[in-house]
Amino acid sequence: MSIKAENIEYVYSEGTPFRTIALDNINLKINEGEFLGIIGHTGSGKSTLIQLFNGLEKPTQGKIFINDELVGENKKNLKDIRKTVGLVFQYPEYQLFEETVYKDVAFGPLNLELSSQEIDERVKEALELVGFRYQDIKDKSPFDLSGGQKRRVAIAGVLAMRPKYLILDEPTAGLDPMGRNEILDQIKKLHKNSSMTVILVSHSMEDIARLVQRIIVLYKGKIHMHGTTKEIYSQAEELKRIGLGVPQVVEIMGELQKNGFEINKNILTVEEAKQEILKALRRN
Repeated sequence: MSIKAENIEYVYSEGTPFRTIALDNINLKINEGEFLGIIGHTGSGKSTLIQLFNGLEKPTQGKIFINDELVGENKKNLKDIRKTVGLVFQYPEYQLFEETVYKDVAFGPLNLELSSQEIDERVKEALELVGFRYQDIKDKSPFDLSGGQKRRVAIAGVLAMRPKYLILDEPTAGLDPMGRNEILDQIKKLHKNSSMTVILVSHSMEDIARLVQRIIVLYKGKIHMHGTTKEIYSQAEELKRIGLGVPQVVEIMGELQKNGFEINKNILTVEEAKQEILKALRRN
């Protein structure tokens, strides 16, 4: 099972003076169970690419395959693809509208014409996957929750459809530090405790470093770099050259190395950095 993009090109405003190539010869494969990060500047093609994955957009050229099935062959195909690939846009809490959390999360399954028992099971499962106690939250109004809690409810609404792939577009945007940590912790647990493939699109180098196994770097509509998280962040100068950054921890470790410390600069988290710095101090 995988998502595959073959020779993808996407052009906006074709046939006009405003013609813009958003994606240019994209070839990639996302494997089952993987946690992939996609990074790049605004306008690099990130949002266009993820909308191709569940058929919200069609490529100008090339093909997208979900589990070897060509996306967009017919309406039934698209309906099945959108059950398989769950897409959570930025600020998904703006789409909450029901009077209770239960009703909001149940909205998708209701449209699948499932039995009431199956809907109950899916709502309970989805809310627990994002860290809620079902009985404590189900009857609350989503509008009485904190920003981080609202976002978790919105993600639960997508999870209730039981997708095999979950795509999150800037899931921490606009949240305070507590809400940000809340969301990231739940996303990490979700991937660890399920067989779901997770694709995270983010401007936050720290969020990407904390969560993903592999990174795709988009630049001017092309795949500019790809590799494991440590491989990508070890190329700090190239990331800076194209206008991206690296996590602050990576910056600090690099500076320590430049100043004579025998230290591994391929460190991604604060905890790893703490241990590495202690080792260096003992050596000195």
